[in-house]
Amino acid sequence: MESNGKRVDATGQALPYGTSPVLWGEPGTNGQHAYFQMLHLGTDVVPVEFVAVKTPLHDLPGHHPLLLANVLAQAQALMVGQSDAGGHRHFPGNRPSTFLLLDALTPTSLGALIALQEHRVFVSGSVWGINSFDQWGVELGKVLAKDIAPRLATGDATGLDGSTAGLLQRLRAP
Repeated sequence: MESNGKRVDATGQALPYGTSPVLWGEPGTNGQHAYFQMLHLGTDVVPVEFVAVKTPLHDLPGHHPLLLANVLAQAQALMVGQSDAGGHRHFPGNRPSTFLLLDALTPTSLGALIALQEHRVFVSGSVWGINSFDQWGVELGKVLAKDIAPRLATGDATGLDGSTAGLLQRLRAP
């Protein structure tokens, strides 16, 4: 969502906090096995936003109530944790989450969800004093790509750093 994630503000002053929330997700219960252990037990406290849909767009019997039960249970588990298990099965809870419940997944509700994320980015950038819409890192990549593109055809690695030169050679190898 645009370009927060800056290490300095618009005046060039170093920022003493992170400005790069990461947006990611998985449909249904897929994410439970991919990253929920880190959310429950990890050393970093990562705020989570759950988005659930009340009315499914499918006719799979019994499927949607189980998905809704799982999303509610994960939010509850992050909040309350588990203290009686001890050792590696103990997790503290009190992990922040937000829960958005859509009546149905429609073009309107999806558009509203995207607009909400964009608004969050803009407001965060305004509060942090950064320009959420410049992309200097991306621009540097574009400049470097203009130099690298013809090298893909010729294999000329002159003046490149060792890592980029090695990757160029690997890309050109049969």
